[in-house]
Amino acid sequence: MKKLSKVLSILLCFALVAGFAACSANQSTSSNGGDAAQAAKVKVIDVDLTSEEYAFGVDKDQADLLASVNEFIAEIKDSGMFDEICNKYFGDGTPTPVTSAALDPSKDQLLVATNAAFEPFEYTSGDQYLGIDMEIASLLAQKLDKELVIQNMDFDSVCLSVGQHKSDIAMAGLTINEERKEYVTFSESYYSAAQKLIVAADDTEFDSCATADDVVAILNAKDSTTKIGVQNGTTGQFFVEGDAEWGFDGLPATCVGYKNGSLAVQDLVNGNLNYVIIDSAPADCITEAINSVA
Repeated sequence: MKKLSKVLSILLCFALVAGFAACSANQSTSSNGGDAAQAAKVKVIDVDLTSEEYAFGVDKDQADLLASVNEFIAEIKDSGMFDEICNKYFGDGTPTPVTSAALDPSKDQLLVATNAAFEPFEYTSGDQYLGIDMEIASLLAQKLDKELVIQNMDFDSVCLSVGQHKSDIAMAGLTINEERKEYVTFSESYYSAAQKLIVAADDTEFDSCATADDVVAILNAKDSTTKIGVQNGTTGQFFVEGDAEWGFDGLPATCVGYKNGSLAVQDLVNGNLNYVIIDSAPADCITEAINSVA
């Protein structure tokens, strides 16, 4: 999935798992003490395995929309609005729920394709949407004087929906890559991201790793009996299975796909996986959320 490094380098944690407690910006799994430390089930290895850029995917036939989106990204960055939105999810701000209108072809609507299982970028609370991308979508629709319609679907259908002109824009924590460019035209990047490894809390094998090469060296010593969970269609899957375009050689482990990262981490806790590789921000907060459950 995808990627503003200076602005966001201080942003650390966010809530990701529906039904679990929300993440606290001032708490991390590595700093929990006492009973919390004893209750830890999983942990994140603090090494970036990749470097990615997130962008929005616009319908190839809507050049005017692409221009408006790029203008809007620059506007919210320059004004500080983007930082304010991020602070709602990484800092002490309060998220603003977003409501989707019903699809109505007779109205002037902005159709946004997303996968609302990727906090803090998009997730749900009841019938409302929250997340960085969702708040940007709401503001973009207002700027365009359009009614916002959020179309929630599996992640690997998001770009396809835009490519088939069923949606106007994909806003789903998308990493820019050539494969997705077959379906969408990417906007300017608005966020920098990376993949990280999640392991069982008592796994010390990666504790001394300082670089991605250190982590990969250990993983390359495994075989197909090792199972690594990923979210389907994301960079994590490409990293494990291999992708020539990205320069990923792949790993000898077996890749196991899930609809979202939280399901993968829960399966790790259940003993059905050896590791999980997902985007860094969800990794931090899924881990914290799962460790907070007795």
